[in-house]
This record gives sequence, C-alpha cells and structure tokens, in this order.
Amino acid sequence: MVLIGAHVRGDEPLVEAERVGAQAVQVFLADPQGWKKPVRRPDADALAASGLGIYAHAPYLVNVASTNNRVRIPSRTMIAQHAAAAADLGARGLVVHGGHVGEGDDIAVGIDNWRKTFERATFPVRVLVENTAGGENACARTLDRWAMLWDAIGGYDVGVCLDTCHAWAAGEDLETVVERLTAITGRIDLVHANSSRDPHGSGRDRHAGLADGTIPAELVAHVVRQAGCDVVVETPSDSQADDIAYLRAALDA
Repeated sequence: MVLIGAHVRGDEPLVEAERVGAQAVQVFLADPQGWKKPVRRPDADALAASGLGIYAHAPYLVNVASTNNRVRIPSRTMIAQHAAAAADLGARGLVVHGGHVGEGDDIAVGIDNWRKTFERATFPVRVLVENTAGGENACARTLDRWAMLWDAIGGYDVGVCLDTCHAWAAGEDLETVVERLTAITGRIDLVHANSSRDPHGSGRDRHAGLADGTIPAELVAHVVRQAGCDVVVETPSDSQADDIAYLRAALDA
C-alpha cells in the first residue's frame, strides 16, 4: 500500500499528521542546519507505535561527496548517527541529499567518496539518496550523474528518493523521469511530491503547494502513480492537507 504523508516540523509530528491526514511523516532528528548529534526524542516510542510510515531527513550540511575532509568525514559520522536515531523510530529510510564537489574538483572523486561511505559502513536503516536541484558539481542532479553514482553505489543496500521540485529545477522531463531513473537504478523508494515556485530548469529549490506552483499538479500526480512507492509532500504546512487529499484522490481514480 502506498502511504501518502508530509514532512512535519515542530515537536508534535503525530498531531500534525492527524491535522493534515498523513499516513506517513518525515522529520528532522536534529537541527537541519547544524552538526549536532541527534538525541532521543521524547515521543520516540509513540512515533514507533503510531502505525505511521516514518522517514527521517539528514541535515542539509551532510555532504559525503565533498573533497574537503572537514566536511566529508563529519558527514559520514552524521549519516551513521541519524541512521541509528531513525532506526529507534522504526523508520523506513533516511533521506540524504546527493551532495556535490567543490569548484574545479573532479566529480568522479565525489562519486567515489559516496562509494567509500557504503564500503566502510553499514547502516541500520536504508539510506535514500535524493536528487538535487542545482549546481554543475552535483552528484545527483542530472540522470547522467545518477548513472555514474549508481555504478558506484548500486551494489550496496541503498535506495532512491525522487523529488519532483528538484527534478523540475534540474530541467528534467517529469513525464518520463520515473521511467528513465528506474532504468538506471531499478528502484525508487520514496517520492517527495512538491511543486515549485520557479520555472522549469531554473536550478532553484523553492517548494510550493500543488495548487500554487509552476508544475502542473497532474504532472506531480503522474510521477507519484508511476513510482508506486510512499510519498511525502514537503510543501508549505497550510497546503499539506489539500496536497495529500489531491494525491490520494489521484491514486484512487
């Protein structure tokens, strides 16, 4: 059964899930802009027992592709820490952005750094690598880069998170992106079903509600139908209930 849920902020994810009609929730387990180790949530047992599909999202600073030791090494540690905290919640996966190398760096080095991450450690929940919106040095922006990345990491226990806003920003065709991505990876484990505030190919990562953005809502629903996996909307909180209801109706139609 495909679960449709939302990324919820604040200290009451169960309350937020009920408010928006979510069957799944995605949460940060620590400051998304910081390096602090997650501490056990006071509602961890309630979340684990809730029956909701639980997903965790790693902090935005995590970048295991980096050629900078001061970024790459703490990033690997953060993935391990957040995966352990996610496992404590019974999470289905830990979403991690695909990352990037620095200006002038060889993208192949960043790809190999991803390989080393999985070669040197195993994690108690599946890491779901997410496509990103912009940057010529990104490891998971275009499908050509995805092919390079999957050649390096596809043999490990790793999954895929497809963000519709990011794919749109990267200039990808959403009509065919699921077919083309699964031809590379053989899987999509989670869809971030977001519209965009910006035009196709903008390179900008600014989410919008499905009724308010530049991506036709039916095109987002098309991606969700084709992917056939759990869905999380990362849209503004005041549109999440409508977005979830729209996607559920689109799947049931």
